[in-house]
Amino acid sequence: MKNHRAKALMVLGTGSGVGKSFVTAGLCRLLKENGVRVAPFKAQNMSNNSYVTREGGEMGRAQAVQAECARIEPSFHMNPILLKPAADNSSQVVVQGRALGHFRAKEYYGFRENFFSAIQESYELLAKEYEVLVIEGAGSPAEINLKEFDMVNFRTAEMADARCLLVGDIDRGGVFAWLWGTLALLKETEKERI
Repeated sequence: MKNHRAKALMVLGTGSGVGKSFVTAGLCRLLKENGVRVAPFKAQNMSNNSYVTREGGEMGRAQAVQAECARIEPSFHMNPILLKPAADNSSQVVVQGRALGHFRAKEYYGFRENFFSAIQESYELLAKEYEVLVIEGAGSPAEINLKEFDMVNFRTAEMADARCLLVGDIDRGGVFAWLWGTLALLKETEKERI
C-alpha cells in the first residue's frame, strides 16, 4: 500500500450547469454502495455557497454533498481552490480551506502555478487514502479563450491520469451540437481520455 494511488474518473461537461455535480455525486454513491473507498475532487470551484469542514476550512458545498454521497467526512482537500465572486469584479480566493484575499482575474492567473501546486498536494493526499477519486471538471474543457489558464479540466485529468465522461443537458436544447462541438475543439490526446 506504500505506493498506492487511487484510480481517477473525471466528469467533464459541455458547459456550466449541465449536471456535472449531480453526476459526480451519483457516481460517488454508486461506487460506495459497491464497496469502493471513493472520494470526490474538484480542483477549483467558483461559488459563494461554501461549507465549513470539521477542520475549520472552507470548501464548495457541492463537494461536501458529494462527500456525503460517498459517506465520508468532507475535507477542504476535496476542493482545494474555492473562488467566491465579489461585487467588484474580483473573487475571494480560498486555498486549502483558508482565505488568501481578493484577486482580480489577471492577478489570479499570475499565481496559477502556485495554486496548481496546492491542487496537486491535495489530490495526492486523497489519492493515497482512497481507491477511486471522482473528479468534477468546471465549465467546459473546450473554452478555447480560457484554455491556457484552465487548471481544472484536462490539466487535472492529466495529473490524475483520469478517464473522462462528457456530460450534456438535453433539457437545455442543442445537446448534440454541444457534445459534438466540445469534442471537435479538443486536442487528440484529450479526446483519447473521453
